Amino acid sequence: MFTPFLLLMAAGVGFRLTLSWILRKRFGLDLAIPQALAGALLVLACLPSWLQPIPLPIPLGVALGVVLPDLLLTRRGL
Repeated sequence: MFTPFLLLMAAGVGFRLTLSWILRKRFGLDLAIPQALAGALLVLACLPSWLQPIPLPIPLGVALGVVLPDLLLTRRGL
């Protein structure tokens, strides 16, 4: 059986892939989040609720799934 963390991460990856595909097909845009912003989002998702400066209602698994491609792959322009 899969743990809830893995299922949430799979949902985040699926959301990201679907959104990227729709934006590329309809508008010709590539979705990319800067690595610093992706890291900051993960740090905010990891903090306990009493320590967060901004409330972030996204679970860590979803946040990791959404920003994982940006953390693993580096996109460079020509």
